[in-house]
Amino acid sequence: MQRIIWGSRRLPQLPQNKKSKNEGNKNIAMDLQPIKQQFNIIGNSPLLNRGIEIAMQVAITDLSVLIIGESGAGKEHFPKIIHHYSSRKHAPYFAINCGAIPEGTIDSELFGHEKGAFTDAKSERKGYFEIADGGTLFLDEIGDMSLSAQAKVLRELQENEITRVGSDKPIKVNVRVLAATNKDLKKEIANGNFREDLFHRLNVIPIHVPDLKDRKDDIPLLINHFIHLICTEQGWKNKSINDEAIQALQSHD
Repeated sequence: MQRIIWGSRRLPQLPQNKKSKNEGNKNIAMDLQPIKQQFNIIGNSPLLNRGIEIAMQVAITDLSVLIIGESGAGKEHFPKIIHHYSSRKHAPYFAINCGAIPEGTIDSELFGHEKGAFTDAKSERKGYFEIADGGTLFLDEIGDMSLSAQAKVLRELQENEITRVGSDKPIKVNVRVLAATNKDLKKEIANGNFREDLFHRLNVIPIHVPDLKDRKDDIPLLINHFIHLICTEQGWKNKSINDEAIQALQSHD
C-alpha cells in the first residue's frame, strides 16, 4: 500500500494480511471491512477504499484534513473515522454545517460571545472551538463560510487561540480542525469567495470522496443494503431487484 508523504513526514502504513501479491486488493478490502461496518460505509470501490486508507493513516497525526466530494457522497463518515482512531478519541467531537448557520450568528456559534456583545447576548456563551477543546471540530461545507469567519478560523489554526464576540481577550484552545466542501475551492479563491491562506492551512491532507457515478460497481451493494433496511423496518419479507433493473441504474449518470 502506498504511503502518503507530507513534507519530511511519512504517514504510517495500514497493516495488511500477509498473502500473495495477487491478492493485494482483496486483502486491503478485508482489512477495511470492520471499519466500514463500524461507520456504516457501503462499497468496495478502490477510490472509496483509498479515502478510508488515508483517513486511517492521518488519524494518528494532528494534521489538518480537507474532505472533498459532492453532496450526498458520504463525506461525513471520514472525520468520524479520523477522530475515532486519533489520540483525541475520548475528547469532544462536534460536526458543524457552516452553510446552515446564518451569517450573522456564525461568529458567536464558533467562537462564543460575551454578555452584552449584541442585543440578545444576555449571558456569556462558549463557542464550538472552546467546548471542543482537546477534541475535534468538523467544519462541513466550509466553502459556504463568510470571509470574516474564515479569517478567524485561520487565526485559530495559526495561533491556537480564538476571541469571543464582544471581547479582545484571546483564549487558547487545542482543537483539531477537519473540514469538508462540495465546492471547487480554487475557483472560489479566484472569485474572491475563499481565502487562499486558509485553503492551504486546511488542505494539508486532502481526501477525495468519489461520487456514486465513479463507483457504479457499488450500486448492487447499496441496493441490497437499502432493500434489507426497509424490509426490516417495515416487517416485510426480504425482497430483491432483478439484474435488468440494476443494470439500468448503473447506466444512469
